[in-house]
Amino acid sequence: MSMRVQLELRPLAGSLKASGRFQPSSVSRSRPQFFTTCRAKSTKAAKAAKVEVPNPSSTVGKQPSQAEKETLPWQEYLTIRKRKRRWETAVTIPATAAGFFAGVSYFGTLEVDPTKPIFNIDPMYVYGAATLGCAGMGYLLGPVIGSSIWRLTHRRLMRLIEQRDKEFHQHIVKNRVDPTAQSATNPVPDYYGEKIGSLHDYRQWLRDQAKFRRKAAGFLSED
Repeated sequence: MSMRVQLELRPLAGSLKASGRFQPSSVSRSRPQFFTTCRAKSTKAAKAAKVEVPNPSSTVGKQPSQAEKETLPWQEYLTIRKRKRRWETAVTIPATAAGFFAGVSYFGTLEVDPTKPIFNIDPMYVYGAATLGCAGMGYLLGPVIGSSIWRLTHRRLMRLIEQRDKEFHQHIVKNRVDPTAQSATNPVPDYYGEKIGSLHDYRQWLRDQAKFRRKAAGFLSED
């Protein structure tokens, strides 16, 4: 009976030993695999972090600052200013013509009686002067109308344009010449800077101001 029990227990012990032999090997093999997967995940996370972190120097160089966004470049401002002047000139011509034809159509239909002078002046001369006055009124209203139309087309930039207008006026007042030194042979060159439409025009305006000063100083030294 005891021999039979021993024979039955031997396979069970062998199986336990076999299972005991293979278990450490499986654990030992699973450990390196676990470490390698963790290392691979950590390297991928590090690479992703390197890619996602932006370079401060590159972002500062590409993106404009808030001050630059709220100011208008000088070249663009002078171009807009030149276009505004063209708008005013383009509207002034038809406004002057419209005023003249309106005066002719009204005063030309009135009866002229030489025996009834107006302010002791022949009515023909009075009506002619009134017609020219209508043309002059159109000439004065033309730039105002053109400027109003231009402002409607640039409503989004009006705040920046008005800011540049103040700075431009300060530059003109600072660099323009004294008009009291002008003469018949040495007139003041563009006192208000109305012809400036680009940076090249502004530099030429500065040269003209310096030339006027030199010429005026030469005349004063001769006197």
